[in-house]
Amino acid sequence: MSSITRKSLLKTEPTTAIPVNRKIVSFSQDEQGDWIAELECGHAQHVRHDPPWMNRPWIVTEEGRAGFIGHALGCIGCMADDGGQHA
Repeated sequence: MSSITRKSLLKTEPTTAIPVNRKIVSFSQDEQGDWIAELECGHAQHVRHDPPWMNRPWIVTEEGRAGFIGHALGCIGCMADDGGQHA
């Protein structure tokens, strides 16, 4: 291993990026009928009920979705926009 490669490996630090919490402002559906949360920042994120991996039974009813308007959801788009360096 060259000294340049060894030095770069020593400088590598693990990243622990955390999604930025943004409020849900509305919901829409994609072409397949999956629900998408529209966030206050302008980004969108799929919100699925797919047990046992994702357990969100509230997404399947109109009343359930209405109850989550204003709820904070971690925005992966905002995290990517700022490189995970938000405060």
